Amino acid sequence: MLLLVRLILLSVVLVFGRGSAQATEQPPVIIGLDADMSAVAVEGGKAIKQGALLAIAEINERGGVLGRPLQLKIMDHRGNPARGINNIKTLAEQPNLLAVLGGVHTPVALAELPTIHEHEVIYLGPWAAGTAIVDNGYTPNYVYRLSVRDEEAAKVMLKHASQRGFKTVGLVLERTGWGRSNLASLQQYSQDYGITISHVSWVNWRQKTFIEEIQAQTSANPDALITVVNAPEGVMIAKAVLQEQPNIPIISHWGLAGGSFASVLGSEKLQQLDLTILQTFSFHQKRQPAVAARVLQAYREKFDSQASADSIRAVVGLAHAYDLVHLIALAADQANSLSAPAVAEALENISGYAGLIKHYQQPFTRERHDALYADDYFMAVYNQQGGLTPFTMNTLATGDGQ
Repeated sequence: MLLLVRLILLSVVLVFGRGSAQATEQPPVIIGLDADMSAVAVEGGKAIKQGALLAIAEINERGGVLGRPLQLKIMDHRGNPARGINNIKTLAEQPNLLAVLGGVHTPVALAELPTIHEHEVIYLGPWAAGTAIVDNGYTPNYVYRLSVRDEEAAKVMLKHASQRGFKTVGLVLERTGWGRSNLASLQQYSQDYGITISHVSWVNWRQKTFIEEIQAQTSANPDALITVVNAPEGVMIAKAVLQEQPNIPIISHWGLAGGSFASVLGSEKLQQLDLTILQTFSFHQKRQPAVAARVLQAYREKFDSQASADSIRAVVGLAHAYDLVHLIALAADQANSLSAPAVAEALENISGYAGLIKHYQQPFTRERHDALYADDYFMAVYNQQGGLTPFTMNTLATGDGQ
């Protein structure tokens, strides 16, 4: 009889033990990353990857998604739309895919929209700001962005110009969908802030000189320039400005921060510029101090033990990706599914989420797929170490950060 009891107990242990092993061997839930990891916006791609990995580590520590580990699959589109489309197709075939995080470039994201919706892939935008990425005409719309929206960015840059007493601005825009998106928004809102656009210059990717364009801008006599370009073109423009019109203020969209603008231009030239740059997050801010302190410590432990609050390059990409990964994981758990329609519905009904950037009352709804708006943006300046710190009007008086 005793032997029989022991045999029964042994069989129970084996059955439950096998079940536990099978549970731990479940395939991971996948989040794809489709970004520029090796070309002009590599700092932005790296920051997005780091923010995603920090969030994934926290999520896995508390049990993963649907009781399974969460994993990041990284693909490099190098700023090339055709490569990005192929990456979306590849990720869409990945078993257990939850969502895809995008990268810096608006032209890539715009080109990917048909493929995203054809394959019903939830696309999370942690950077690319083109208004039409979200306002894309698709129903259902599987694009959700926690980032800047160009329509809103225009308001912040124009308000900044107005607060500094500028009446006319020249525009310097890259010749892409991102540049055209910003032109439309800046033209739409300029009069609201008492600003006249004096001249528009267009810049091609990998253009080698900006001397003729800055001379044309000088002839139009603007009080400041508003630039919408990425890091390589930003360096070219900055050098031309320092050569031809060194005292003109530059108000920049955040494309400069997605690449190696500060390190390539160099500290000496950087400090000679009157340059402010659009941002959405800084560890210096006190919106969510407890979350920020925890994430900064985790960053130091995982990536750079010497990191300071303003030394992390392209920090907005890190912050946006961190919040997006937490939100999509929460949505999947609430939906109890990886199905895009079910997860999308859950994502649109999350409320009261305490993120890194802010406390979101409701980050997304069925009608609103942007989580951040003008009130969440601010202007920043480069410090002597090439890091970004929030701009205040006192900056002009003291020279701090310049």
